[in-house]
Amino acid sequence: MAKNSKHCSFCGRPESQVDFFIMGQDGSHICNECAIQAAEIVKENTSLRSKPLAIQKDQVPKPVEIKEYLDQYVIGQNEAKKFLSVAVYNHYKRLMQEKQNDEVEIEKSNIIMVGYTGTGKTLLARTIAKKLHVPFTIVDATVLTEAGYVGEDIESILTRLLQVADYDVKAAERGIVFIDEIDKIARKGDNPSITRDVSGEGVQQGLLKLLEGAVVNVPPQGGRKHPDQKMIAVNTQNILFVCGGAFDGIEKKIASRLNTRVVGYNAALSIDQIDKNNMLQYIAPQDLKSFGLIPEIIGRLPILTYLEPLDRIALRKILTEPKNSIVKQYTKLFKMDQIDLVFDEEVLDYIVDKAIEFKLGARGLRSITETIIMDKMYEMPSNHEKILQVTLEYAQSKIEKTNINRLKIA
Repeated sequence: MAKNSKHCSFCGRPESQVDFFIMGQDGSHICNECAIQAAEIVKENTSLRSKPLAIQKDQVPKPVEIKEYLDQYVIGQNEAKKFLSVAVYNHYKRLMQEKQNDEVEIEKSNIIMVGYTGTGKTLLARTIAKKLHVPFTIVDATVLTEAGYVGEDIESILTRLLQVADYDVKAAERGIVFIDEIDKIARKGDNPSITRDVSGEGVQQGLLKLLEGAVVNVPPQGGRKHPDQKMIAVNTQNILFVCGGAFDGIEKKIASRLNTRVVGYNAALSIDQIDKNNMLQYIAPQDLKSFGLIPEIIGRLPILTYLEPLDRIALRKILTEPKNSIVKQYTKLFKMDQIDLVFDEEVLDYIVDKAIEFKLGARGLRSITETIIMDKMYEMPSNHEKILQVTLEYAQSKIEKTNINRLKIA
């Protein structure tokens, strides 16, 4: 071997065994493969040294600003918006407090939102995520089971948060998680189960450490944990949890509690003053316990708020007023084919009436609208028509021809 032959200063391989060398100022060389490996090491170490969350106080949106932003996309639900806006604002303040040496430590206040299906729980969460400067993810509690059973482990909640934060652990540890369908993990009986309730009470017990604050080993790619898998340690102490659920049937628990709490002459007067069309406004933690949430979970969700049932006026506004209203979405879809979509006012009222009749809430507005204009969405891109005016007669004919039973909720 010639004395002046080049060798990689890292792996020692000669020039004949590599594609090319990169030469340094001192005459040292690095081969192309070592350069790629070095780049990966630098990238990995940079991600491990997670950047601190740089939020200035003047950049934090005030509760009023957060609510005004939500108002652009979500109609009504002022009570829930206020609770959510204040919770997010206080979460920011908690994160900024870490920089100060203060004896008073602000603890997080996790939230639970109760509301009928189609009233906007998930929409509130999706909308507020656009406004935030911290990682935010929405997870579904229905897929969660105890470790070792078919389904997803509790830790998969944090896997989603890590993925949103690009695996920046420090950023994920300051994030917000919205757990949807929390009512689906209620225990199946009134008494603590003597058999395995792997998707109910067992999941609630597994959630306790996440809600309270603990260091949890999270599989980075999700899925089941196994001994050979590399884990990421995530501290949940500063992660804000917002839970939402329909709690179908909880009105009976509320009504039962209200009737048993008042006795004597004033009982009739008190019961008369109860708004039976909106029982959720009287919800209390003991109602959640009666429904099937364990007391430990309720204690770790100290802020309890509700979403009002949507009346006809609210549904009518939802159809046309928000930035991403259903009518605006379909108008845009037709516009992409150079077709102008126009709904008569009576048609919009008819859609709302049907949504109320079928008990579908705001979610039903889309399915009814889609049913009315489905045939036109199929035909018009090919027949070169430029205007579609939907009349009441046309809408009624389409709904009547449809198998209405598939839209109704019993």
